[in-house]
Amino acid sequence: MSQATPQVSGKLFGLFCLASYLLSLSYGSTFLLSLLIGSRGGNEHDAGSVISAAMVSTFVAVLVSGHLSDMLGAARSIALFGLLLMAASLGFAMTPGFGPLLLLSGLLLGLGWGVFYTLGPIIVASLVTPAQRAKYFALLSGSMMTGIGSGPLLGRAASALGLPVTSAFYLAALASLIGVLLFWRLGARLQSTQATSAAKISWQATTQVLGSRAVFPIIMVALGGCVFGGLSSFQTSYAAARSLDYSLFFLGFMSAAISSRMLIAGYVVKRDPLRASCLLSGLMLAAIVLFAFGVHSGFTYLLAALMLGVGYGLTYSVINGLAANEAPTGTTSQALLLFSLAYFIGVFGFPLLAGKIIVEQGMATLLLTVLAVALANWLITVGRLLWRRLNVKTATAL
Repeated sequence: MSQATPQVSGKLFGLFCLASYLLSLSYGSTFLLSLLIGSRGGNEHDAGSVISAAMVSTFVAVLVSGHLSDMLGAARSIALFGLLLMAASLGFAMTPGFGPLLLLSGLLLGLGWGVFYTLGPIIVASLVTPAQRAKYFALLSGSMMTGIGSGPLLGRAASALGLPVTSAFYLAALASLIGVLLFWRLGARLQSTQATSAAKISWQATTQVLGSRAVFPIIMVALGGCVFGGLSSFQTSYAAARSLDYSLFFLGFMSAAISSRMLIAGYVVKRDPLRASCLLSGLMLAAIVLFAFGVHSGFTYLLAALMLGVGYGLTYSVINGLAANEAPTGTTSQALLLFSLAYFIGVFGFPLLAGKIIVEQGMATLLLTVLAVALANWLITVGRLLWRRLNVKTATAL
């Protein structure tokens, strides 16, 4: 078998991506929480509290995922905790008003999504050669992004059909159940991906990873998660304030993120990763500028979403590969776990602050905050490029 050939059949990997898509619907449906809780008398801060409850449980998920993988195998661990994704979706749909049960559903979501999001890339890393990782990470993340983007579109379709928004959560619960069954069956065929002790976080491995160049993509994914979580979680509020259809955002973002990952990610990841991440994070920054100052119609709204989808979608693929390849020898799995943990901090933690900003300061202030985060993200890549150029000049002079 050549090094360019993955160690898994296309059919098996396709089934893996389908199961990933189905589980991702449950997380995507949380972008409707602001709309759902608003219809029950709550506000964006309440929605942010529910989403951020998931941040706490994802920490637990990351810490236990390696031990679960040892006992059950990675795929069956995902299947077991996928049941919590189903329970969370049902909880969001069935809980009246706003209260502790919604927060509990947020905690369940974090546990289920945390285990899935953490172990999924580790399965991929164990199935393919290092040279193929970025490409297959892109295929996995494309499948997940499809599911995430489909969640709020289910809500829009339900509204168009005169059905309550809770219908989207019930459908997400059903999709999660099917995904659970698929991952359980995959478990028997993926015995080689049990990710033994290398899938556990230890203090020594953590310090090794954070002391290496892998710390930069880990920081970047946290900042990118803030941008994605802050915009997506409250897109229904953003669109309503401008008399726009929020489905345009999710259609544009999802189609751009998926098509770019599927069609050009293979080309991008072969380029200089630092230059690519600088260009793409710059595109993401430009999209936030457009959201903040230039969206006045459906066309500009869709354009901003497309720019964000390409910028965020491809940046994620590039820095995911960087985190794996820049980690010290023997710590690839730990680097991916820390990468996932950093993402969770951004995507689940930031909405709590974002919701508070919207309620107390307004949407315009939130957009400026997100803009500052995106700028910091871009400056990391600029700094790395300048540092590399300086080192090259120094080495040449010597």
